Amino acid sequence: MMILKGKSVVVGVCGGIAAYKVVEVVSRLKKLGADVDVIMTANAQKFVTPLTFRSLSHNPVVTDMFSEPDYWDIRHISLARKADLFIIAPATANIIGKLASGIADDMLTTTITATKAPVLIVPAMNYNMYSNAIVQQNIDKLKAIGYVFMEPDTGVMAEGSSGKGRLPEPAVIVEKAAAMLRPVRDLEGMRIMVTAGPTRENIDPVRYISNYSSGKMGYAVAQAAYERGADVLLISGPVSLERPQNIGFIQVTTAKEMFEAVMENFPQYDAVVMAAAVADYRVAEAADHKIKKNDDKMVLKLEKNPDILKELGRIKDGRILCGFCAETDHLTENAIKKIESKNLDLIVANDVTMEGAGFGTDTNIIKIIRKDGSMLDLPLMSKLDAAHRILDEIHSVAGEKQKLNINGGF
Repeated sequence: MMILKGKSVVVGVCGGIAAYKVVEVVSRLKKLGADVDVIMTANAQKFVTPLTFRSLSHNPVVTDMFSEPDYWDIRHISLARKADLFIIAPATANIIGKLASGIADDMLTTTITATKAPVLIVPAMNYNMYSNAIVQQNIDKLKAIGYVFMEPDTGVMAEGSSGKGRLPEPAVIVEKAAAMLRPVRDLEGMRIMVTAGPTRENIDPVRYISNYSSGKMGYAVAQAAYERGADVLLISGPVSLERPQNIGFIQVTTAKEMFEAVMENFPQYDAVVMAAAVADYRVAEAADHKIKKNDDKMVLKLEKNPDILKELGRIKDGRILCGFCAETDHLTENAIKKIESKNLDLIVANDVTMEGAGFGTDTNIIKIIRKDGSMLDLPLMSKLDAAHRILDEIHSVAGEKQKLNINGGF
């Protein structure tokens, strides 16, 4: 699908071991139809040859401010004007420091300084370097003036240690770039509330009952809705994800707290996406002090938590209500029952036993089932892509409701 046809992307490659991954970034951008130009720093050429990028981009690779151009122009100015988006990957501590200090001493920094296009910076470096206070100050400084950053992944580094600093996967980088290049503002004027993550129900001050939800799906829905112009409120259980920028945010811990936050804000919103994995039960009498181990068995008495989704279905009054259904068997049957019992407009169902669709992954495999019985069966995709497909359906339902209202049937 040539969704980036007619778009120009300039990719700046810096000197880091992750430079080899950027080869796939360029390849993916080309497959989506983008016109890609590559600028390589001197150190980047020690990891990957310009010929590799030239073969994939089908454009000359710029490596030197003063090399003889293939055609006459002022190269850094022409690329700066041509670009719809700049991507810097891997972005080293050095390039981030230069940009933050206004230094333009090579082709890459000079071109970025001259461009009016949005700039996406994808850091990759040793985790100690990434956490360095000066590097973080430089990142904050660039964010404050409009540069967009992607968070590095956490994992094993090239030298064998483990930490936060790995380049995100090429597919994730391209997905972010595509979102920046094709902003669809079809949800402007719509107010959407999203819940995400697990809840925790205390047993005592050091133990709790919870589930495996990471919050990634709900956070992706909130981010996608914001990108499409919606006014978004994210109500989140305890997760390890970074709080999203420019989105209303309420932090909760227990199911009761989530219930209260949702009910208080519900009247102000047009649609609710209940992606949170809310605990069905809580401990009837949580201990005030740590329970000491005395016997071989400990019995906990549980009581039901409020059913947030069911209560919303009872009082929704024309609002759009989207539920989630994570199952290990009888997926479609259970999802359809939930639509009926909770008065939903649509439900997102996924089998958490399938590879790539379980808790904590960056991907998902979902079915979107609507109240009229129609079903969209989607393949493995990133959670952000899945979020956009969910919002496509919500946008469609909103259009149908508006049409019914105009025609006097709503």
